[in-house]
Parts: sequence; C-alpha cells; structure tokens
Amino acid sequence: MNIIKYKNWFFALSLVVIMPGIFALFVWGLKLGIDFAGGTLWEIEFSDKEISTQTLQTFLEEENVKVTQVTKTGQQTMLVKMFTTDDEEIVKIKQNVGKNVGEYQDLRLETVGPTVSRELTQKAFAAVSLSILAILAYITWAFRKIPKPTSSLSFGICTIIALVHDVIVVVGIFSILGHFLKIEIDSLFITALLTVIGFSVHDTIVVFDRIRENLNKYSEAPFEQVVNHSLVQTLGRSLNTSLTAVFVLAALFLFGGHSIKNFVLALLVGIISGTYSSIFNAAPLLVVWNNVMRKVK
Repeated sequence: MNIIKYKNWFFALSLVVIMPGIFALFVWGLKLGIDFAGGTLWEIEFSDKEISTQTLQTFLEEENVKVTQVTKTGQQTMLVKMFTTDDEEIVKIKQNVGKNVGEYQDLRLETVGPTVSRELTQKAFAAVSLSILAILAYITWAFRKIPKPTSSLSFGICTIIALVHDVIVVVGIFSILGHFLKIEIDSLFITALLTVIGFSVHDTIVVFDRIRENLNKYSEAPFEQVVNHSLVQTLGRSLNTSLTAVFVLAALFLFGGHSIKNFVLALLVGIISGTYSSIFNAAPLLVVWNNVMRKVK
C-alpha cells in the first residue's frame, strides 16, 4: 500500500473540507453563547401545563427580550438563553412569564456580565495558543535526536500544521452550524477544542515515533519509503483507537442529554479530522518538507 504516492490528493481533500469553514468564519463568524457574549441562562419547569418552546419564545420576543435560544430539556422544563443581564429586568421578565405563560419554578439562573465574558474570551484564546506553542516546543525537543536527513523542527511544524487543520475543521463547521442552525459556542466548546488538540497530537506522535524508529532501522532506504512503511504499520492501530472513541461519542450524541450535544459533536468532528490529518497530512508533509530541503541544499 503506497499512501505517500497519493499525498497531493489527500492535501486537496483537506483543502476542500476546510475552505467552506474558512469562508464561513470570515463572512459569518461564530455564534457566541452567553459565556463569551454575556447574558443569562435561565432553566425553568412549568408546573400546571406543558408549554411549547415556540409559545415561550414568542411571548419573550413580544416583551422585547433579546432571546438567543429556547430549548426543551424535559417534558415540562425549558432552557432560555437571553442577552439580558440587568437584575431588575430579569425579575420583570420572570413575573410576566408567571402571569401570562404559566406557573413555573426556577431550576437554574446564571448571569454572565460583559466584563466576565470578555475575560473568558481572552483566556480561551490564550489557552489554545499556549497549548499549540507548548506542543511545538515539546515535539521539537522530543525528536531532537532524529537521524538525518530530516530535523526535529520539521516534525514539530508538521504536527502543528495537522493540528491547526483539525482546529479549523471544527471551528469552521461550528461557524456554518451557527449560521444555519443557530448553534452557539460556549466554554464547553473550548474544552472540546483543547481535547481535540491533545488527541490529534497523540495520534500524530504515534506515527512520527514509528518513523523515527524506522529511520534508524532502515537508514539506507529512501525517506519517502520509510515514511510510507511507518504509516502502513501504524494505520490499523490509529484507526482502531479512533473508532472506539467515535462509537462512544456517536452513542452520546444520539442518546445523551441536550446540554452536552454540542460538546460531543465538536469532539466527534475533531477526532475524525485528527485521525485523518495524522495519517494523511502530517506524515506526507514530512516528505514534502524533506524534498524541499534537499532541493534547497
């Protein structure tokens, strides 16, 4: 099996996948949840009758409440997301809902102010950026004794390129979903993104470590041949590891609660993308890097 032979096709497929997401990010951006935009999360349970989400949302909009989403979390329970943060206005909204829609009891009421949401946004960006830089430094150090003709820096940079590919895939898909299906991102999304980064790097290191072993074992063989041989050796392990995670996440997405669906979806997309990029992007990029360096020298 010659995987490296078709590297340009794999790069083209990655480009086809990420371009719509990049377009969506530039044109529509991300639909931010209250964690990042500020607002109130209000979960209630109606006691006397079953109310539809449309009824509650229509009433709130008639009251000039900026509602981002109203979803059912149970037979008589609903989760309301709104941009309102003023305490007096929230009290007024609660009174009006009780009088005009139906009696209820509060299950949860959380308010995030604009200052806190801005701080969360900055910390989320910093967390993702620092994790990527730390991974680059670690990979470069861990593969410092890699035999020639390649270098530890090439391993680190190819890992980061594959990792950034996975981040763009996840963020791009959520940008599209946010525009068409009004799916918001929250702090759980950042958690999922960091998990995807870790999983992607883990998968890439498995492949790269085998390449390092084979470079020592087959020092006279062409670099492209060694990389391809290493990919074939680790292909089964990588796919089996990823599939077990995908099956569990698919079950959680289908049968889990509404509150974790977006989190699980981000993980599902990221792990599938990470498996693909580790095998079909990261290792072929090493070959491209090596070929370019040989021509330069």
